[in-house]
Amino acid sequence: MGEFPFKGRLAVLATMHRKEQAIAPVLEEMLGLRVEVARGLDTDRFGTFTREVPRPGTQLATVRLKAQAALAAVPEADFGLASEGSFGPHPWLPWVAGGRELIVLMDRDGGFELVGADLTAETNWGSRLVNSVADAVAFTQDIGFPSHAVVVIGVHKGEPDVSKGVYKGLMTTEDLEAAVRIVLEQHGAAHVESDMRAHVNPTRLQAIERATRDLVRLALSGCPHCGRPGFDVVERREGLPCGACGLPTRRVRLEIVGCVGCGFRQERFPATGQTPASPGECDACNP
Repeated sequence: MGEFPFKGRLAVLATMHRKEQAIAPVLEEMLGLRVEVARGLDTDRFGTFTREVPRPGTQLATVRLKAQAALAAVPEADFGLASEGSFGPHPWLPWVAGGRELIVLMDRDGGFELVGADLTAETNWGSRLVNSVADAVAFTQDIGFPSHAVVVIGVHKGEPDVSKGVYKGLMTTEDLEAAVRIVLEQHGAAHVESDMRAHVNPTRLQAIERATRDLVRLALSGCPHCGRPGFDVVERREGLPCGACGLPTRRVRLEIVGCVGCGFRQERFPATGQTPASPGECDACNP
């Protein structure tokens, strides 16, 4: 592939939830890709946030399945395109919520793939078990309602159970209160959570855009040996010395960037530079 292998080519996007609003403008402007939605493709079969359909594999495996399904739906497309979000405790800041978004661009024969990513604490993901309408309304104010939709789910033994009822896309106080009342009357408690689908969650749509920009970064990062896009970090080596005692720390001292096509690799210093680690980051100085 040359320096600009994307201009004018068709990428078909797997989405039911208007993700093209965040993805298409970025790829069209920065790579020249034409982005179209795979009409009629049911992406809910690859898993739903509200638990009716489990995810068929890991986040990465699932986003690949979506992109492959998009390619199968539109035979004339050059690339399949899909994103997949995952939410829970932040891996580095486990006391706060985190979101990880992946977006994949793959060609039809499977020989070319780029994966953009965004990891953030900027998410409204959250949930609460409530026993009254007032508690439900109060909680939703903490997760961006009504500009962000919420979901109400029935409860069994203190846990959300979609077989007991699920109400998605609630964006008015009237609809929220009505759903909570129904569930409370039937089960005595209700599970309320953020609706993480992109078309009713502006914060998630922003994360998808950031992941798309990361994908563009990879697409424009060509291998210096063969020119293939996606020349990026494949390994990080720890051991940056402590500024006080000189012993190696867990901070990264060296990055290895490589090409998945020709196998070419280079060493480079991380963007944080070679400034020694602080004693607070040293297991010897701060055990």
